[in-house]
Amino acid sequence: MARRLWTMIKGGFASSVLVANVLTICSGMIPVALLKLALPFGALRRGTDRLLNALAEGWIAVNGWWMALVQRIHWDVKGLEGLRRKGWYLVSSNHQSWVDIFVLQKVFHRRVPFLKFFLKRQLLYVPVIGLAWWALDFPFMKRRTGSRAQDLATARRACEKFRQIPTSVMNFLEGTRFSRAKHQSQHSPYRHLLKPKVGGLATALSAMGERFDALLDVTIVYPDGVPTFWDLLSGRMKQVVVRVCERKIPTDLLGGDYEGDPAFRQRMQAFVQAMWTEKDARIEEIVLSLRQPAGA
Repeated sequence: MARRLWTMIKGGFASSVLVANVLTICSGMIPVALLKLALPFGALRRGTDRLLNALAEGWIAVNGWWMALVQRIHWDVKGLEGLRRKGWYLVSSNHQSWVDIFVLQKVFHRRVPFLKFFLKRQLLYVPVIGLAWWALDFPFMKRRTGSRAQDLATARRACEKFRQIPTSVMNFLEGTRFSRAKHQSQHSPYRHLLKPKVGGLATALSAMGERFDALLDVTIVYPDGVPTFWDLLSGRMKQVVVRVCERKIPTDLLGGDYEGDPAFRQRMQAFVQAMWTEKDARIEEIVLSLRQPAGA
């Protein structure tokens, strides 16, 4: 009973800090976003974008503070060497939980530029934080039948904006969170992953491929099972394994037409499938190593 009460107290505290953090940072973003909207000139826009990104990084820093306060997570992270805060990165990761976003932000905070995610269009209407995502130029995608051309155009416009200042463009290739039910319904050929969707990655490469320094291939594993958001808030998340593989983007994948060029589409699909096969094997290796007795 006492442990449950303590969990509730920690979760309530973390939730309160998170809400206060969102309201404070988003309130600070509003006047900057309005200035950006009213005076969208090159030099001024770059200045407002830098300020908005700085506010967003402050939000991440506060989140890192309450995460450390309510729990002692064992962070097993490898592959961050050599990353640059003033670089341009295309970031891809497997996707299992809303917690993934906080993990990625924690791991890459002040190591690479602020992560910009591809989001479902419905999230634009989330009170307060939807405005912040809009101000930060997050691409909002409809992701339904008949909207593909519009989604790709939206992604292309966003990526063009990202050329102006150092940016990390984040894309969950699976397009949705992993579950065994989804895995079975897809008849996925991978053990731990859903089938990847290549269009968003191809669009980012088409719009600003030559600007990217590298592709950061991220693998996330939760040894104690995939956590819920409440697990993160209440201190029940104990360990996370993150592996970052910095990949050089092949020159024949830069600037191609994924929709109109079958040869380019085939090269892009082959590249992603090879990366996904390697990621699936990496997850299996991590899972097996975690099952080994200590000292074995």
